[in-house]
Amino acid sequence: MRTKHPTYNPNIQRNQLSNDELYNRRLLARTMNVGHIHKNFNHILNYPQDIEFKDYFTRYERQDLAYAIIERPIAYTWKGGVSITNPNVKTDTMQETWKKLYDRLKLSVHFRTVDKLASIGKYAVMLLGFDDVHATSDFAKEVKKGSRELLYVQVYSQVDAKVIDYDRNVNSERYGMPVIYQIQTKIENTTISFRVHHSRIIHVVGEILTSFVEGKPVLEKVYNRLLDVEKITGGSAEMFWRGARPGFQGVVDKDYQIDDILESHLKSKINDYENDLSRIIMAEGFELKSLNSQVEDPTNHLEVQINLISAATAIPKRILLGSERGELSSSQDATAWVDVIRDRRLYIAEMQIITPFIEVCKKYNILPDEDYIIEWETLYDISEKDKAEVVRLKSEALRAYASSPLASEIMPPEAFLKLLMGFTAEQVQEVLSMIEADAFELPEELEENNINEEI
Repeated sequence: MRTKHPTYNPNIQRNQLSNDELYNRRLLARTMNVGHIHKNFNHILNYPQDIEFKDYFTRYERQDLAYAIIERPIAYTWKGGVSITNPNVKTDTMQETWKKLYDRLKLSVHFRTVDKLASIGKYAVMLLGFDDVHATSDFAKEVKKGSRELLYVQVYSQVDAKVIDYDRNVNSERYGMPVIYQIQTKIENTTISFRVHHSRIIHVVGEILTSFVEGKPVLEKVYNRLLDVEKITGGSAEMFWRGARPGFQGVVDKDYQIDDILESHLKSKINDYENDLSRIIMAEGFELKSLNSQVEDPTNHLEVQINLISAATAIPKRILLGSERGELSSSQDATAWVDVIRDRRLYIAEMQIITPFIEVCKKYNILPDEDYIIEWETLYDISEKDKAEVVRLKSEALRAYASSPLASEIMPPEAFLKLLMGFTAEQVQEVLSMIEADAFELPEELEENNINEEI
């Protein structure tokens, strides 16, 4: 029986060759690591592939722009400190107790520091020093129930507070969260290491992305740009330094012959000239010509990097560069920056630092178990000129209201003073009392304006 062969199809053969060729190219690409585009670019452009905490911390310490990226948002976030009050009671014991605790433990410093270290790295912790610890081994135990005294607060970075055990119980509300930390600290010249139970720790993560345990370092997304800034500024300084002292070209006369002794003597004189030992060169048989130097203005190159960093960090350029003093270049910048700081205060300062700290203190009767609200200072102080303008506008509004016989029928005085003038309840009552006692008079200048207008 004759076997029937399939009809030859050149397209099938061509496709087969193409598939084989594609497979070989893919294999070659894997060998050459072409598929890892970002890695190649980092290598080509001399950017580090793996960045450690020490790299971020060193850059924060040594580079002015990296320092500003970390410090500016934190400075505005914690501006004026933090206070808490209980609005539901007349005698606010919560506010009074908080203020004493806040001052005694220097919480303003610790809150800023833990925020700063969490921004530089992936996380940072605050160790709460309760009075139930009598030896370092006691740190590994859960905090004892009942009333406790908080003796101190200490802050550690991710390097000095490593997580060594996690909660693996899927039915636990802390599933996936740290249970035990290994803390390392230095007292004088002695390094001490001990284990700490999570009940003694406030764990703070800066930029949360996929984990509540480890966040994204703030400098990570702009690290390459910071390196570029270093190259531009350092390169421009070097370029200026070298350009200020141009090189020289020695042109020997056509018929001049120099021996070894004269050559050595000439080199010595040139060396003295170059190192400022002598500013005169006695030359025979040759001429020194100054080389043209090229010094380029780095402003445009630096501006590109600053714009990219400002966009990635959401810090307006004027704030980032420290050229702003109370005002921003536009209301859009002001609104955007206020929104950034409000978000930081809510999602980092309140939710990760202040509220967990307060709840722990309430649990062990360090703070009273009462309702509370967190109060912040306003982000921007009003200048004296702006305050005077506000007073003028309010005075004009009040004068217009008082001079209209039907104003009180449209809106009662209490509502006008509270809703439109922005007075507090105490201020409203004080003004109404002054009116009833005939003690309320317009300022002399406004009275004169009224008379002039009537004339």
